[in-house]
Amino acid sequence: MVPRCQVVLQGGAGSASLRQRWVGWACQSWRCPKQGVAWGRATLGGQRRLACWAASLTGSDVGDTLEYNPNLLDDPQWPCGKHKRVLIFASYMTTVIEYVKPSDLKKDMNETFREKFPHVKLTLSKIRSLKREMRSLSEECSLEPVTVAMAYVYFEKLVLQGKLSKQNRKLCAGACVLLAAKISSDLRKSGVKQLIDKLEERFRFNRRDLIGFEFTVLVALELALYLPENQVLPHYRRLTQQF
Repeated sequence: MVPRCQVVLQGGAGSASLRQRWVGWACQSWRCPKQGVAWGRATLGGQRRLACWAASLTGSDVGDTLEYNPNLLDDPQWPCGKHKRVLIFASYMTTVIEYVKPSDLKKDMNETFREKFPHVKLTLSKIRSLKREMRSLSEECSLEPVTVAMAYVYFEKLVLQGKLSKQNRKLCAGACVLLAAKISSDLRKSGVKQLIDKLEERFRFNRRDLIGFEFTVLVALELALYLPENQVLPHYRRLTQQF
């Protein structure tokens, strides 16, 4: 039985301006360094780096109008290049792939994805790889599949909105797992600390950056952490077959 989820704080007409004000408040003391200027001390450099990553989450609104589809990035019918054909019959589905190097299949898949979503800065293979890391870490921390499903929704929404980049992708993935765990799990203080330790170890970032970036991701999601069932359920069903 999947826990029912309800929608709160849906984005309205003024949600974009609200998001900009909140992020501006969060980053008002963190200035991105000018090109060619040294960052100085490590602490100041970390703050400025985090500010740049935070700014990247609000710098693109190209995908904000896209309606979220939980099956888009995991759809077996997703075109993986000219070498693959998916045949769907009444009682079963099969895939026919001619012999070709895996690297060529991966290249074709990423090129097709880039053509359809030019505003997304990550390749489809990298997105799927990060999701596998999120699932593996959640298994180590004994998180429920519904928690992982919610983290997937947060992460994919940011991806499809073009908010992620090579620089902030791991922080976004970690923040999505942390937010989902806080919303859907009964984690105590020790459990949250253990989860942050695992995230820091797996994604190789500083926990201070993660904690500072968590609020930025929350604002980029327009505070909508409670999700409708039709967004979570498809991920949940796939995860329960994998766990």
